[in-house]
Amino acid sequence: MPARTAPVVVDLALVLAVDVSYSMEIDEQRMQREGYVNAFLQPVLVSAIESGAVGRIVVTYVEWGGSAVQTVPWTLIDGAGSAARFAEALRRQPLRRISFTSISNTLAFSRNLFAINPFPGVRRVIDLSGDGPNNAGVPAPVARNSTVARGIVIDGLAVMLARDSASIPDLDAYYENCVIGGDGAFLLTVKDPGDFADAILKKLVIEILGPVIGGLPRPDPLVKRVAGWADYNCFVGEEMQERRIGQ
Repeated sequence: MPARTAPVVVDLALVLAVDVSYSMEIDEQRMQREGYVNAFLQPVLVSAIESGAVGRIVVTYVEWGGSAVQTVPWTLIDGAGSAARFAEALRRQPLRRISFTSISNTLAFSRNLFAINPFPGVRRVIDLSGDGPNNAGVPAPVARNSTVARGIVIDGLAVMLARDSASIPDLDAYYENCVIGGDGAFLLTVKDPGDFADAILKKLVIEILGPVIGGLPRPDPLVKRVAGWADYNCFVGEEMQERRIGQ
């Protein structure tokens, strides 16, 4: 019987889950996509990957609204060449738009992707960006808790550009209280379209290096922040959607 080949282990398995709901303008979606494409072409990102214990990560790109689609499959990245190939594969994908905003469905979809990832990761992270609160599927905290219970970290990028009824002015607080979680979870914000590139690159480098090395303070463990969640209305998106339906 032939010997089994040992699986290729990576420092990080990373799901990039990117909001493409209709509340995101096409120009904003384009800048967001270009931000991810350009990030994987930057030497600082490649250097962060190569500095890991085994010097490689695995990444997949997901686009989401009420449902989620795996746009680029799991891709092993271990240097500038493979990073550039991932960037090119992403660049070639058409822009899409998906109705509604289901953070919870996206977290469930992302959890399932880890089950089919052929490269075991020392760390597993879902990097979720969005411009509005959950308004479809189960409440976001339920999905957050289920995800964190599996040892998966959820980081956030709150896109605070929208000025319409689909968004909320304190989206960063919503993500902090209702979405992100796990050991070392952190949140960044985008408040101007021109900030996409810098925020995306910074976020990815921090995730690859880890929050402490990347320069962000490590938050308290998830269980210590439960009391704070009671002070924030994590059902604001569902309530807004119910009011729209009732009009």
